[in-house]
Amino acid sequence: MTRAFEDLHVAVLMGGLSAEREVSLTSGEQCAQALERQGVRVSRVDAGRDLANVLSGLIKPDVVLNCLHGAWGEDGCVQGVLETLRIPYSHSGVLASALAMDKHKSKAVLRAAGIKVPGGGLYDRHEVASRHVIAPHYVVKPNSEGSSVGVYLVREGDAPVAEVGEPGWAYGEQVMVEPYIAGKELAVAVIGEATGPRALTVTDITPTKGFYDYEAKYAPGGSVHVLPAVLPPAVFEAALRQAEAAHVAMGCKGVSRSDFRYDDVKDDLVLLEVNTQPGMTPTSLAPEQAAYAGMSYEDLVRWMVEDASCPR
Repeated sequence: MTRAFEDLHVAVLMGGLSAEREVSLTSGEQCAQALERQGVRVSRVDAGRDLANVLSGLIKPDVVLNCLHGAWGEDGCVQGVLETLRIPYSHSGVLASALAMDKHKSKAVLRAAGIKVPGGGLYDRHEVASRHVIAPHYVVKPNSEGSSVGVYLVREGDAPVAEVGEPGWAYGEQVMVEPYIAGKELAVAVIGEATGPRALTVTDITPTKGFYDYEAKYAPGGSVHVLPAVLPPAVFEAALRQAEAAHVAMGCKGVSRSDFRYDDVKDDLVLLEVNTQPGMTPTSLAPEQAAYAGMSYEDLVRWMVEDASCPR
């Protein structure tokens, strides 16, 4: 990028078409305000199917800061549009984005890289709705959604999840079913610097009620974050290194976040998934970890813009 940061015209993509639209609007607005506080010209774009025309015909930005979450904005589709338009953009490229959104395929890549991932697999949603395809305790989730959208926890004695078989189910004909992993919910944000990915720290997340679902992630007071997490030093270090290894194995760029479960009884660390576009809301983990590492919210947003490129 040849222009000075303060001279850039940045299009901030937000909203979009997925079930995570409201979270994306919040992430995008926070980022837009952070850029404006630094004197940058910002165009807020509620991304729709006319995105290519909006960017190429109306706005003509120097850089795109992609704050979309979920399907279409985070799965490689929008990244493909930006590659076609040859506009530098933030976060991961087409392949890494598509791969990370497909839980089944990403688990295969992570496993091949020597990273422990959950068992289970993909099942027809009607079968999952009618019977226990694996023994409870287990988790049912869409194969290609984020932010714990459409996630169900099935305990021993519970009935199968009838909701996934209903006509209104909007998250695909196959669902991921994984054994429930007891213990701590952990997260590690990674910044993909030119010298190699750098994990920031480990956060221990405790929901104030239930499990770490959509409300616990985004509602004020929905969860308690402890950072750095209180863990055995070897486990803390393993989480950092595995998050960095996952960032590389998936081909991520910019900022990513790896989510883990740690069973402190069995001393078992398992990587659940890699997020290529972590939230940037007031309750989000990545900016919180960046602040702990000495990087303000404005610093982080500036870094993401300056890191933008095309091809990605």
